[in-house]
Amino acid sequence: MTLSQLTVRPVNAGDHPVVERLWLMFRHDMADFQPGLPSPDGTYHQHRLRAALEDDDWAAYLFTSGEHPVGFAFVRGLSGPGRVLNSFFVVRGARRGGIGLAAVREVISRHPGPWQIAFQDANTSAVAFWRRVAGELAGAEWTEERRPVPNRPDVPPDAWISFTTFPRREAQAGA
Repeated sequence: MTLSQLTVRPVNAGDHPVVERLWLMFRHDMADFQPGLPSPDGTYHQHRLRAALEDDDWAAYLFTSGEHPVGFAFVRGLSGPGRVLNSFFVVRGARRGGIGLAAVREVISRHPGPWQIAFQDANTSAVAFWRRVAGELAGAEWTEERRPVPNRPDVPPDAWISFTTFPRREAQAGA
């Protein structure tokens, strides 16, 4: 898979079954860092998935390579002063080749302004990835802090990276 094959697009109603299956993979991966078993029907909790697909204050994006789904991103806080990259996932077969970085750049560029991204310190790949994203998108102008997970005193605090992006400047004609 090459980066030139990557497409990042808003999820439409026809994509819901694909995103729901990707969600299961994402939640399964996250179980290494956020303990929890699947529900009796084999699914994981879906309140963020439902919000991303149904709430006007959220945006859901699907990443594809040709006809193959390779990941998704859920953004919340569209009507507020800041955005939160609520969930971000790239399938294992598409990792480590720049797909995640290219996809997150595209998603964030669609919603300029203040951003916050949470991850778990135990997820060392995520720690390195999100720090790299912050550095590439915001230079030295980003912060990182630890915040307790709401209603989950049994888990370590999440790490939160914050930065601000600005609208892309289009090249001016004749410049």
